[in-house]
Amino acid sequence: MASILGIGNALTDILAVLPDDTFLKTFHLPKGSMQHVDMETGDKIWQTLKPMGVQLVAGGSAANTITGTAIFGMESGFIGKVGDDDLGHLFKSDQEQYGIRSTLLKGIHSSGKAMVFITAPNAERTFAVYLGAALELVPEDLKPEYFEGYDYFHIEGYLVQNQATIRRAVELAKAAGCIISIDMASYNVVESNDAFLHDIVEKYVDIVFANETEAKAFTKMEPREALDEIAKHCSIAVVKVGKDGSMVKCGDEYHYIEAWPATPVDATGAGDTYAAGFLYAHSLGMPLRVCGEVGSIIAAKVVEVVGTKIDIPRWKMAKKEIRELIAANTPIE
Repeated sequence: MASILGIGNALTDILAVLPDDTFLKTFHLPKGSMQHVDMETGDKIWQTLKPMGVQLVAGGSAANTITGTAIFGMESGFIGKVGDDDLGHLFKSDQEQYGIRSTLLKGIHSSGKAMVFITAPNAERTFAVYLGAALELVPEDLKPEYFEGYDYFHIEGYLVQNQATIRRAVELAKAAGCIISIDMASYNVVESNDAFLHDIVEKYVDIVFANETEAKAFTKMEPREALDEIAKHCSIAVVKVGKDGSMVKCGDEYHYIEAWPATPVDATGAGDTYAAGFLYAHSLGMPLRVCGEVGSIIAAKVVEVVGTKIDIPRWKMAKKEIRELIAANTPIE
């Protein structure tokens, strides 16, 4: 089985289901937005939320993907930075629970947290993110031995605001012979790091994951044309179009992948989980279409739960469906 290393913001997701918008208005959080908050605001929101009964889950885009690959059975590692506090310890123990080989460096500030508010009536998500110690990851933290022995290296787009660290990471991953993938993560991150992202994709990245808004920000084109454009600059381009599925392209090979049936309640983590399924199938040498279908199957399971952690019955069902799909596409010798 192939191995994968991820790098990203080590965040704890703090999930709160709210009856209305009152809480959001109190902290000036526009409904449906993702706001970065300072330490004071982040701590104030966290202290207000604590008595309300919240769900704490180790998260962050790349960490979610790496958790998925670990559950699929790939040897998985993660590099990030946390504070010396309860949330940092929770993050570490969560990764250990899944058998992830973590390199969690200690920062000066408190651990990063992504506070996710899910509000009625449409389960719309609003984010208040305090990156904290996660932001302190610097190029000097990265050592060549962290990358040795891994077949894949996965980056979350949210980290590209830390450009020097990402450049050092992809240089080390390339030197270690890794297949490099990036999840674009957010259209505003793409817009504010446009030249850097184009340079990194052109020189280092093999597989690009983007949703339609990220793909448009990267190429200034609509999803189908954006896919073609991205595929010119890397080996495999993937553009996800939400409930309409995804499109994948490698050279002249193109496939439209329908979304797997699901009863969605929360889309948090769907893209991260899709990437885990895709990379797992790719590591098995599956055809491009099958990689997209495996991504689609597992993404359909995560949208049926609140948060990014799929429950055991859904994981069992996903693994069964994926096993059948892979068996049907494996030549009999």
